Amino acid sequence: MTSTPRWRQVAAATGLLAPSGAVGQTIFAEMTVLANRTGAINLGQGFPDVDGPDYVKEAAKAAIDAGRNQYAPGDGVPELRRAVAEHQHRHYGLDVDPDTEVLVATGATEALTAAILALTGPGDEVITLEPFYDSHAAAIAMAGATHVPVPLTADLRLDAAALRAAATDRTRLILVNTPHNPTGTVLTRAELEDVAAVARERDTVVLTDEVYEHLVYDDATHVPMATLPGMAERTLTVSSSGKTFSLTGWKVGWLHGPAELVTAVRTVKQFMTYTSGSAFQPAIALALADDETPRALAASLAARRDLLREGLEAAGFDVVVPRGTYFVVADGAAHVARLGLEDGHDLCLRLPELAGVVGVPVSAFCRQGSTAARALRSRVRFTFVKRPEVLRDAVGRLATLGR
Repeated sequence: MTSTPRWRQVAAATGLLAPSGAVGQTIFAEMTVLANRTGAINLGQGFPDVDGPDYVKEAAKAAIDAGRNQYAPGDGVPELRRAVAEHQHRHYGLDVDPDTEVLVATGATEALTAAILALTGPGDEVITLEPFYDSHAAAIAMAGATHVPVPLTADLRLDAAALRAAATDRTRLILVNTPHNPTGTVLTRAELEDVAAVARERDTVVLTDEVYEHLVYDDATHVPMATLPGMAERTLTVSSSGKTFSLTGWKVGWLHGPAELVTAVRTVKQFMTYTSGSAFQPAIALALADDETPRALAASLAARRDLLREGLEAAGFDVVVPRGTYFVVADGAAHVARLGLEDGHDLCLRLPELAGVVGVPVSAFCRQGSTAARALRSRVRFTFVKRPEVLRDAVGRLATLGR
């Protein structure tokens, strides 16, 4: 019997494998091509259109000029590992050993992937929330593990009963993404306690994706899983500098947790990139001591969120107000019905023509045909991490929808 190549398993897990066997492009690539072809404003892909702080960029230039252009240590430069540990203590009261409990990676994506590859394999199950960020599903498929998504509720909250029902003796990891992409949900302490209870009962490691940790709004508070009682010893925490400091292309991320788990991840990660960003790492170490820049960015993004939210509501979308991240989820059911469309994907294909704006269907973050995909079939994700003038232009265009 011929086995299925791993790349096909990854394509299938991320919705890229067509029934014909052909491999398509990601929804982000599809919508970006559409935006470029039509001249529509691209609110589909979430990256800032303004760079991060000048002093951080200057620090990277200085590191280049100082000759820090060869391999960095495989676990990261010492000053960045210390900065991560100090950041976690300053913000969350966590005591992290920078020498044995911190690992620098090529962005959060590599840290998450290396952790999943290190700790799971065929026969193991990995629980995620659904919708889920696409790289989570891809990494689980690469490991040969079984992906067990747990749908969020209709109002995009954790379904504790569904989580408990999904956990089995084969559950090796529970992957928690908060603040959550694509929905903007920020899990509460009570919701995280429900996750922790399941993890303790099943003796399971929790892997957390916390890249939007500082981008929370209103009265929301980011609570790291590792701060909950009894969870530091079974939690691997992942974050990165890209979202916090608007430097997504630098790809400087990190992971921390118990030394034995970090060692396991390092064992795999060293054969992936080994190391990267030698000149960027000391610059990010400097940035992590800066609490004002993330606060200012969060305040600015909250205002931009409200600008886009109000525009979407005026255009006939039903919006769930996000408490974190770069994204707002809007239900386009009224437009889908009025236009005789099938779902949110069809609506996204028509939006450039109808309103000159591009979004991404939330169903792209679900397994094809899943309960969550059906429940969220008319919802669209838009990003608000764009300059206010770009968002005002987008809102003006959306106002023409349905006229």
